[in-house]
Amino acid sequence: MAKRKFRFKPMVAALGARLPEGLRESLRPTARYLDMLLVDHGFIRAIYMNLHPVTDTKKMWRSAQPSPRQIKKLAKRGIKTIINLRGERRDCGAYLLEEAACQEHGIALVNFPVSSRDTPKVEWILGARDMFAEIEYPALLHCKSGADRAGLMSTLYAYVGEGRPLDEALGQLSLKYGHVKQAKTGLIDWFFENYQRRNTQSPIDFFEWVETEYDREAMKREFMAKGWASLLVDSILQRE
Repeated sequence: MAKRKFRFKPMVAALGARLPEGLRESLRPTARYLDMLLVDHGFIRAIYMNLHPVTDTKKMWRSAQPSPRQIKKLAKRGIKTIINLRGERRDCGAYLLEEAACQEHGIALVNFPVSSRDTPKVEWILGARDMFAEIEYPALLHCKSGADRAGLMSTLYAYVGEGRPLDEALGQLSLKYGHVKQAKTGLIDWFFENYQRRNTQSPIDFFEWVETEYDREAMKREFMAKGWASLLVDSILQRE
């Protein structure tokens, strides 16, 4: 017989639906905190936020999902914009708390969802270029753990936003931040490696290559993730 998987959120939702409306409303903030801490693994981020400046200018920072308390500290540090790489998730306590905290502390919240297990879409690359030119700095970008999606966008920011050499920018995709390139998350590295090889053959502008030659589906088919690394990232660390 198949083993039934325990699901915390549906159980809480079912229990909450039985409560009087007034009591449900009073318990809502507590429920969101519990969801952030237990379901979204916020208890780990309370200990280690994986917060780092992307470059020495400290115009852009990267981190894991921040809590309201951490957002308050970021506001005191002068952060003007937070880029949420997980996207808008109305059923997630961490997102709802982040949205409220940004409003409370006068920080602009930009939802820019990307994936950690896919070759980057053209619209992500072009959209990131436009976003970096439009937002107010200092800014912070984050995903869930601050490792993979944050690594992709930090690399793009350093390379595109500040014009750093690509070899330097690729330092943002490092085990130092929790990024494992041997797993499916290595599709991000594979994307940049393919551009570097093409550029070595004959120089081509990065955005010209993205818009005219880049075949993300073909590139994805060529990539083979190592099984042990995928097990680590997908099953043990439970990355998004």
